[in-house]
Amino acid sequence: MLFIIFKQFFLLGCMSFGGPAAHLGYFKRHFVDNLKWLTAERYAQLISLSQALPGPGSSQVSFAMGVEKGGILGGLCAFVGFTLPSFLIMFFLALSAHQFGDIYFAVIAGLKLFAVVIVADATYSMAMSFCKNHLHKLIAVLSTIALIVFSQLSSQILVLIAAAAIGWFYPQLKLPENQEHKPVKIAWLPLCLFTVLLLISFLPLGEGFSLFAPFYQTGAMVFGGGHVVLPILQAGVPSLETEQFLSAYASAQAIPGPMFTIATYLGAQVSPNTPLLGAIVATIMIFLPGFLLMLAFMKSWLQLADKPRFAGSIAALNAAVVGFLAAALYSPIWQSAVQNLWQVALVIVAFTWLRMAKPPIWWLLLGFIALSVLVSQF
Repeated sequence: MLFIIFKQFFLLGCMSFGGPAAHLGYFKRHFVDNLKWLTAERYAQLISLSQALPGPGSSQVSFAMGVEKGGILGGLCAFVGFTLPSFLIMFFLALSAHQFGDIYFAVIAGLKLFAVVIVADATYSMAMSFCKNHLHKLIAVLSTIALIVFSQLSSQILVLIAAAAIGWFYPQLKLPENQEHKPVKIAWLPLCLFTVLLLISFLPLGEGFSLFAPFYQTGAMVFGGGHVVLPILQAGVPSLETEQFLSAYASAQAIPGPMFTIATYLGAQVSPNTPLLGAIVATIMIFLPGFLLMLAFMKSWLQLADKPRFAGSIAALNAAVVGFLAAALYSPIWQSAVQNLWQVALVIVAFTWLRMAKPPIWWLLLGFIALSVLVSQF
């Protein structure tokens, strides 16, 4: 089973372009719709928990799915499988940056268009699943507008708090009363480990440790996914040049897998004498806090979901997640990918084809890359 988990996530890690929002679309199509490893409701609960916690959202969801399928070892297999392709690519790019020609940028343009279609499909599917009444539809719409208009780091947290409060006071789900008395248990060991490591990361324990402590701090405190990592890490690792951060960020957006592997690139850069070790340590440090928090709250979150008021909050959070996806579809995905009318037409045709014919994702991926490279030659 562990090998199966690793294999499935490794295959997705090789083709999951487009950032966290797109990854959630891949996960839903593959693990919920096709493999049926978990229900759409359980999947949405894991998404809402990952959005409520700091850390790499899509990677936390993949880790949680692995834990549910095969325990902690299953979670580790899911993490390694999903992250390994992007780790290897980012490490290679860190060692050979700025040696690629125009073909590299043409491929990036194709991948961005591909991401538009995937995120649009995920947004539509989840809206159909989790916005079935007027309240949840309103939450999704207002969440979308709020996250587009207010792009500050605190916006996502405020939207989640507001959605949870609405669901708490206006629960839409009615569950049997005997589920009210289910015990709620937090996994204290991972929560304590998370807290201790965070406190230690602020102690002056030597130059080598201080190089990598900011990666743990970033993973422990950043909300909003990979796009938010850049300015926080730039402030935490002042030894690197701005150009190095921008190269890492651009590369992370261009490759499959989690954007948090920007740490792989930067870890190799901050440790030029031992780049592989630096890349491994930085990668582990930035992912670890988010996984510890998922382990701490995953079971209690699902137990709380059995209680009517908490279930109402989670249902409202699921609707807010639709808003997160819709906002991400508009900015940065659509704005950075679609520049002219022929690209708009291409996205519409590809989205319609995906919804109607349900072709293999690889066909779309290779088609967008080939077309983008072809157009760049003229």
